[in-house]
Amino acid sequence: MKFTDGFWMLRDGVTPVYAQEAYDVVAGDDSITITAPAKVIERRGDTLNRPTLTVTLTSPLPGVVGVRIDHWQGTRPERGFDLHVEEGHAQVSVDDQAGVLTTGGLTATVKRGAPWSLTFSAGDRVLTSSGHKSLGYMTVAGEGTFVHEQLALGVGELVYGLGERFGPLVKNGQVVDIWNADGGTSSEQAYKNIPFYLTNRGYGVLVNHPGHVSYEIGSESVERVQFSVPGESLEYYLVYGPTPKEVLERYTALTGRPAAVPAWSYGLWLSTSFTTDYDEATVSSFIDGMAERDLPLSVFHFDCFWMREFNWCDFEWDPRTFPDPEGMLARLHDKDLRVCVWINPYIGQRSPLFAEAAAAGYLVKRPNGDVWQWDLWQAGMGLVDFTNPDATRWFQDELRALVAQGVDCFKTDFGERIPLEVEYFDGSSPERMHNLYTQLYNEAVFEVLQEARGEGDAVLFARSATAGGQQLPVHWGGDNTSSYESMAETLRGGLSLALSGFGFWSHDIGGFEGTPDPGVFKRWTAFGLLSSHSRLHGSDSYRVPWAFDEEAVEVTRLFTKLKLRLMPYLFAAGREAHTAGTPVMRPMQLEFPGDPAVGYLDRQYMLGADLLVAPVFSPSEVEFYLPDGTWTEYFSGRRVEGGRWLRESHGFDSIPLFVREGAVLPLGARDDRPDYDYRTGLTLAVYPGPDGVRTVTVTTPEGEDAEYTVTRRGSALTATGPGEHPFTLRDAVTGRTAASESGTATLD
Repeated sequence: MKFTDGFWMLRDGVTPVYAQEAYDVVAGDDSITITAPAKVIERRGDTLNRPTLTVTLTSPLPGVVGVRIDHWQGTRPERGFDLHVEEGHAQVSVDDQAGVLTTGGLTATVKRGAPWSLTFSAGDRVLTSSGHKSLGYMTVAGEGTFVHEQLALGVGELVYGLGERFGPLVKNGQVVDIWNADGGTSSEQAYKNIPFYLTNRGYGVLVNHPGHVSYEIGSESVERVQFSVPGESLEYYLVYGPTPKEVLERYTALTGRPAAVPAWSYGLWLSTSFTTDYDEATVSSFIDGMAERDLPLSVFHFDCFWMREFNWCDFEWDPRTFPDPEGMLARLHDKDLRVCVWINPYIGQRSPLFAEAAAAGYLVKRPNGDVWQWDLWQAGMGLVDFTNPDATRWFQDELRALVAQGVDCFKTDFGERIPLEVEYFDGSSPERMHNLYTQLYNEAVFEVLQEARGEGDAVLFARSATAGGQQLPVHWGGDNTSSYESMAETLRGGLSLALSGFGFWSHDIGGFEGTPDPGVFKRWTAFGLLSSHSRLHGSDSYRVPWAFDEEAVEVTRLFTKLKLRLMPYLFAAGREAHTAGTPVMRPMQLEFPGDPAVGYLDRQYMLGADLLVAPVFSPSEVEFYLPDGTWTEYFSGRRVEGGRWLRESHGFDSIPLFVREGAVLPLGARDDRPDYDYRTGLTLAVYPGPDGVRTVTVTTPEGEDAEYTVTRRGSALTATGPGEHPFTLRDAVTGRTAASESGTATLD
């Protein structure tokens, strides 16, 4: 929200109160409390008839400073995000000059007196600061009160994150409203709004407000990032790095790390698509067609019409098309497939569950006591109230019945269309619940899967999210269109989400709306199978490769089998997302923070630490950047010096896929499934690089670790690993190989 009219004036109807000085600074055990009046206090009379802002500095985790700004502290407590907090690690000192709070290499300093000055620094380096007229309490006629903070932007400082946003990756100059909406991928709206941004200066900022947060990123004051929330208080956390990876590591320690996802989920998913006609015979024809064409398939997904029209959701298979669901699911399992089904948190009026839920008080209500209903999406639908524990258990019991039938996972669609004119069971603010609702919804579903399958084997395919949603993977990019342009905007959304702390992400291969031409489908297939998770899905047309042309079948086979061979490497990247918060698909800014040339890159990414992927967003031409170092093209073994841009032409069976200098890629022996013992028949592909030692850990789907150490001395390579699992050492450029004996392999 903009409060000013240019540099000098205020918008009509805006009455501001700014923190003018740190009048007093009081130390607590682990905190500092500052009284910041709206005027510099020069005499006793200045303390009368004057608002003040109370600012409290704390530290929930090492390297993280919390700042709470209160106008009135007597308002009822409001719901924030569930954050992990540890006490006793901050050092506090206060003297007649300043108050200083230090935690994990990060220091917050508030100077006594005027003008208002709060500075965040790491050693001698200032990261950002809150200065004169930065901290404000604004009354807007007809709209209420707001608290805002403005943090300084340095020269060349770039801002990323704020959720899965499909516009420019760099957020400078943008106005961003944190407000979940079902807007597709071609608008400024977003399904996954995260009030967290990070910059290329070594820090990130989380606003602890699950509702509407308004950002002006160099768009109101071009020297500052402004964020504001409605009400009487604002709380934010400044998260120190200094590297972007370390920022995400601390941020996900604060808000929650992604759960580990099962190996089978990395394989190819095939959907019925949305409004297509299908029954078990259709499903079987697709699955058999994939097998006949040697196209490995891991998961089959049933979209909305597995339930009867108008009944979404009743969690019952439509008996007209699926008369024997238990038998069908058993037959799919016999084909070594997992099964996913579509759900949403809405109960249509025609569903037999609507009357049951309404009578029990399980649906969100209007202030007058009526069940909240509307006709958009499903006629007369109501909304499950997940703030009611009984309603949550009721909803979960319906899912437990499906799991008992043989369903393995759920696509948790929607969660964004959440009304404001309602009351929740626990009294939560509708404004805060608008974005937070999806977290309660996805938590309820994920809990059922973890309960049934155990940790590490539960996985969702979720569309909406808020801060903390990364704990409940996987998320997909929502409704795109079948074009090269939408393919590119989809990637921008995924990179933005990765920079917001999400470790796993997918998208609809070929685009959702419309039917892609064969070229778009083939290009998207390569991109989709070089993503953390891969799904063929559409709206009103099928996405089986042979529906396009024979080359589409070959391209799907090539890249599916490539991904399955890469599983030891990809599964390790997924474990890193789980343990450290580093996403599987990494924006270039995350992996090469010292290279200024990567600042605006949004058409390529790193898949794990060592593979650079540049999707081709055209029939043949692609332009991409290689950072410094000697890179090796994966398919051809061609070596290319980095630090420059390249423009290339690729056939549909190719994509710029480059391996980082000095990489050791663990390659699996199987290309027919994602969940196998990666140690059996493992190949360690060693790429050119400087002399030294590199250690690679291979984790099996069952969680067993095997460690391999590769030593390079000139052209000589030596690898050691567990003796009980023979492996092959391969020079990726020359093609020379050596089989291990007693846990050691050598290439002279």
